[in-house]
Amino acid sequence: QVHLVESGGGSVQAGGSLRLSCTASPDTYKSACVGWFRQYPGKEREEVATIYTGGITYVPDSVKGRFTISQDNAKNTVYLQMANLLPEDTGMYICAAQEDVWRCEGHLYNNWGQGTQVTVSS
Repeated sequence: QVHLVESGGGSVQAGGSLRLSCTASPDTYKSACVGWFRQYPGKEREEVATIYTGGITYVPDSVKGRFTISQDNAKNTVYLQMANLLPEDTGMYICAAQEDVWRCEGHLYNNWGQGTQVTVSS
């Protein structure tokens, strides 16, 4: 069974930075893609970054220039570096992984973590 564990969330002031981590186990698990999502209470989950095996990345315009996704294959960990945080970045940040590259999209991810809370105050 695959487990994804997020860490690194917390409370920061606007303009601050955080680095989130998503570590997969067991060590033998290899995904085709890992995505970071954020969710606000009562709102739809939003994908904020994706990284594919080989290092290709995608971030939507809403966070481009502020969020960077990277991976350390030796640690089976994907990072989300967030800079110049805004109050509207507040939410639960959840990582997800998928072994099938053709299913690297939103609800098609089949392994999900529990999330880590990010709170940005003005």
